[in-house]
Amino acid sequence: MQNHLNDEFVFRYKLVGSVEYIKSGKDQLILSKMVKICCIGAGYVGGPTMAVIALKCPNIQVAVVDISTARINAWNSDTLPIYEPGLDEVVKKCRGKNLSFSTDVEKHVAESDIVFVSVNTPTKTQGLGAGKAADLTYWESAARMIADVAKSNKIVVEKSTVPVKTAEAIEKILTHNSKGINFSILSNPEFLAEGTAISDLLNPDRVLIGGRETPEGKKAIEALRDVYAHWVPVDRILCTNLWSAELSKLAANAFLAQRISSVNAMSALCEATGADVSQVAHAVGKDTRIGPKFLNASVGFGGSCFQKDILNLVYICECNGLPEVATYWKQVIKVNDYQKTRFVNRIVSSMFNTVSGKKIAVLGFAFKKDTGDTRETPAIDVCKGLIGDKAKLSIYDPQVNQDQIQRDLSMKKFDWDHPVHLQPMSPTSVKDVSVVWDAYTATKDAHGICILTEWDEFKNLDYQKIFNDMQKPAFVFDGRNVVDAEKLRKIGFIVYSIGKPLDDWLKDMPAVA
Repeated sequence: MQNHLNDEFVFRYKLVGSVEYIKSGKDQLILSKMVKICCIGAGYVGGPTMAVIALKCPNIQVAVVDISTARINAWNSDTLPIYEPGLDEVVKKCRGKNLSFSTDVEKHVAESDIVFVSVNTPTKTQGLGAGKAADLTYWESAARMIADVAKSNKIVVEKSTVPVKTAEAIEKILTHNSKGINFSILSNPEFLAEGTAISDLLNPDRVLIGGRETPEGKKAIEALRDVYAHWVPVDRILCTNLWSAELSKLAANAFLAQRISSVNAMSALCEATGADVSQVAHAVGKDTRIGPKFLNASVGFGGSCFQKDILNLVYICECNGLPEVATYWKQVIKVNDYQKTRFVNRIVSSMFNTVSGKKIAVLGFAFKKDTGDTRETPAIDVCKGLIGDKAKLSIYDPQVNQDQIQRDLSMKKFDWDHPVHLQPMSPTSVKDVSVVWDAYTATKDAHGICILTEWDEFKNLDYQKIFNDMQKPAFVFDGRNVVDAEKLRKIGFIVYSIGKPLDDWLKDMPAVA
């Protein structure tokens, strides 16, 4: 209904039949009843996203739930379970007010009006689609639990990255177990970059919400849109159908990974021809149709999404009878794997074709700077390649601890994406790997240095001191192009930088085995 009040209008509507809002023409949201939001999953997506919602919506109660007691205890402590610039301040400002962290999953789900689901969607390791398809075991389990404990109508929001048509499967589970309760399913994929997640949440490029094109679906979309509208301009909140929202997330990650593989493929050609990949990328990025972002050559991309989402995309294409499209996206992964292998081969061939018994300092283990996340980090494959040639590794990363590094180097592929309690509890300690908490300790008496994460501190190390304390000849293999290669060469280092003109030492040595 509408009432004209001082050139404003007021109307009322209900959130899935339970929570009433009053909304003014100035986009001011006033709740006539307190709304409660719950997020299942207290990981890299659920924790930061809910913290920012709590910060920007002080009139909404937000609960983050997880079955991992250790993780929830960490969220309630002074040392959060994940490192993300700005996250600590946001959590501490809201925790104990309208933001809570709990292991009482069923209680908070039952009490909530909107339930975000941000659970693991690992790549299947066996059965149909093994190595490509997403394993939706945890999603299905969450959906069945929601249906079981719900006593009132709910909006269920996909926050995990999921295959297209997952919402349809979840909808079927909920409706066939609904006991007369109304469930509306929305897809609200995250587009966060780790290291800048809080600023991405506070000032997003876009918020994407997909739902059914039915009256109930549109009401659910509007209800979630109004949560984000507390701080996100309405023109940045995109509303689509369910399938478009689900596919947009996979497509965005595939396009970004494709750009990285493209510039990395060019880096190999640059080394072969004497071109400089940084200059090539700068020239290409000046084309307004292309732009400069994601054109930094490196040892390869990592993170929890790129490889997993592309493999998922490949599987969906194959299932839909599109083998040529599947092959196209497979090549993005192949180039990424090739780049890591090429980097290891450069190290081994440069050091007299063997690193057996030699100390190699590894600077950086996280997949990018400003995060402690090691999921699918290129460092894992590079370290395993060097260990395979019997190198002795000394690893330093400012945000990754010894237990995590040992776990990553001993786990099987894709194990990392299962909940912590289902991962190997006591991974075997990897022989010939030490983890230290200082770059100078890592590099002392080393034969070579591998820079695998672009932490700012690695640009400003005292490389003269490092050179003096290393075995000679002393090598630097810069997998992120963070150091000034010419300055290091003047000190006496033999330097290999991805995609840059080769050091004379390296020119006649093969880049591939």
